[in-house]
Amino acid sequence: MLSVKGLTKTYETPEGPAHAVKGIDFEVGEGEFYTLLGPSGCGKTTTLRCIAGLEKPNDGEISIDGVIVAKPSDNLFAPTHHRNIGMVFQSYAIWPHLDVFNNVGYPLQVRKPRPPKAEINDLVMNALEQVGMADFAKRPATKISGGQQQRVALARALVRRPQLLLLDEPLSNLDAKLREQMRIELEEMVAKIAITTLYVTHDQSEALSMSDRVAVMSDGLIVQEDEPRAIYGKPVNEFVASFLGTANIINGTVAERTGDDKGVVIIDDDVGQLNVILSNGLAAGDALQIVVRPEDIHATTEQPADQSNILMGVVDLLNYQGGYAECFVHVGAIRVRCIVHQSLRAKPGDKIWLSVDPQHCVIFSGNT
Repeated sequence: MLSVKGLTKTYETPEGPAHAVKGIDFEVGEGEFYTLLGPSGCGKTTTLRCIAGLEKPNDGEISIDGVIVAKPSDNLFAPTHHRNIGMVFQSYAIWPHLDVFNNVGYPLQVRKPRPPKAEINDLVMNALEQVGMADFAKRPATKISGGQQQRVALARALVRRPQLLLLDEPLSNLDAKLREQMRIELEEMVAKIAITTLYVTHDQSEALSMSDRVAVMSDGLIVQEDEPRAIYGKPVNEFVASFLGTANIINGTVAERTGDDKGVVIIDDDVGQLNVILSNGLAAGDALQIVVRPEDIHATTEQPADQSNILMGVVDLLNYQGGYAECFVHVGAIRVRCIVHQSLRAKPGDKIWLSVDPQHCVIFSGNT
């Protein structure tokens, strides 16, 4: 439905050209919820603005539903109002001098030819009903909450019945509790409408919970694209592992291979060893990194009888979080973070044993 090929965008600055997007490719299928995820400055919003027609790319091709809307090599650039899209901005862009009805109806009011008044009324009320704001149609825009403004902005994006919905960090201006509530509501609304959606965010929890597929961006490039569960469980490098949640990154050296895909790794500073699943090409003496999530480490204050894949450490800090606790453990010079049940009784200075499942270890070769 949405196709982006070789998209490049460069800005001229006093310091020289700044390459915001460096030739990325991706496709979004009909009805799919696709997320561009990455830190500030990675190029995700620039990509979205090129798709919306708010920025002119330097190279590449963008097509929506089979229609090319931007191709610099052919001097082709369709203006925003000629692209069948709806967009929700980070700031919502709600006009304070208009009520809710007229904010939502504005795209229809300026359309040429302008629809009949009765049709505008029906389309606006239908859009407001979709986002649960029909009862607020005559409410001044200044008299609604931040969460309600977000719904109004979404209704305005939907009122033209676009083929593609673009969302630029629409939850970032909300407080934490409201953001969580609106994330769930937004997910439900978009699923009900079944509209193709491109979402931009720096929040990994939003990306993982809402998306059919996620593309992680860094420095103008897509470094990994996959379903949320796969991209979280099998990151391709340290950047993706660290950006999508919390990851323990442990440096070590292959001691020996014990099978076609198995081996023993000695942790740096000889603080212990782990049996892991090794990728092809890694041999004895090779340096590597073991990436393991905090929730995949089992901790106990009693020494296990079976010592395989066990690291002994000392509790550094225990943060109570309600139903669980974050436990920080010194294993030699390494500080390991794990998630434990809130019933675990431990205090700084106590010995603790950490169990690591080889199936939950992701291996990167080298120390990069």
